[in-house]
Amino acid sequence: MRFRRPVIAGLMLAFLVGPALAQITVLDSAQDQPQGAVPAAPEAQAVETPAAPPPPCGTQPMTIARMSWPSAALLADIHARILNAEFACEAQVVPGDLAATASSMGSTGQPAVAPEMWVTRIADVWNGAVETQMVRSIAPSFAEATMEGWFIPAYMEGAFGGTPSAAALQPLLSTQTSEMPVRFISCPADWACSVINRNLIAAYGLGSLVQVVEPANRFEMDALIAEAVSRQENFILYYWQPNAVLAQLDFRALDMGAYDEEAMKCLARLACATPTPSAFPAETVVIALAEWVFADAPTVASYFQRATLPIAEMNALLGQLNEPGATVESVAERFVVARRDLWGAWLGATP
Repeated sequence: MRFRRPVIAGLMLAFLVGPALAQITVLDSAQDQPQGAVPAAPEAQAVETPAAPPPPCGTQPMTIARMSWPSAALLADIHARILNAEFACEAQVVPGDLAATASSMGSTGQPAVAPEMWVTRIADVWNGAVETQMVRSIAPSFAEATMEGWFIPAYMEGAFGGTPSAAALQPLLSTQTSEMPVRFISCPADWACSVINRNLIAAYGLGSLVQVVEPANRFEMDALIAEAVSRQENFILYYWQPNAVLAQLDFRALDMGAYDEEAMKCLARLACATPTPSAFPAETVVIALAEWVFADAPTVASYFQRATLPIAEMNALLGQLNEPGATVESVAERFVVARRDLWGAWLGATP
């Protein structure tokens, strides 16, 4: 039985050496750790990847409605350029229409922005869209609310001796020495404003002091105005804003006093027995924003809350748009490059 001893001894040696080698391996691993460090549990060694920050313009398409008229088209292109450059957005300009855009924003949240929404023109559609709580107005598109009124060329301003006003026309024109009455260039006879203008002329006692001219159309109206300015003629005109003509030919708005709703109801009738003065009613023109933008892209929402443009600035932009070769895109680009002094305030805190 002596031949069994080496086998038993070998087994005992293997039993004793195995744990010792394992212990040495553990100690070597421990020495590789920084002093005082505790080896991490296996389940704690995985590093969690931080969540990606939300996109600066939200998770839905940042689309901006470009309406068919020039001022709204310019605003859409200007805002798209600023959002893309300053907020790293991917804003896109899409075709728009007052009623269709309001309806779409109220049902789908797209387009995300409508920079020039004339809500009184589509009151029923707009109110229905707002009731869905999918869209709301965030700020006025323009700093001024009255979009139409009476104007004089800038070279007549000094004759008033103060702020030019409609009420001052009667005493001023009564002293004129010209045999011909001053022309009042109104709007075409089939427009509602022509009735209002005739009644206002009576209300201000100007019936015998002005010659009312009602052009056949908008083009004739603009031609008459340009000709009168080129002759340095003293005249009064009715016009509306935003519009290039008022900036290009340099006109001053007449102060027409306060708006009187009851007076305007009479002024708008063909047979107004007792016309009394009133300013033209204010228009509600707003920046409309899809509700999701407030929650998903609050910095962008804050930008639009500050993005009200003085109407004189828009008149100047429209004047640039009438220059040879000008396009909406080129005028918008020029504004963004040259007028950071104006739109920089829309950014608020640096995004």
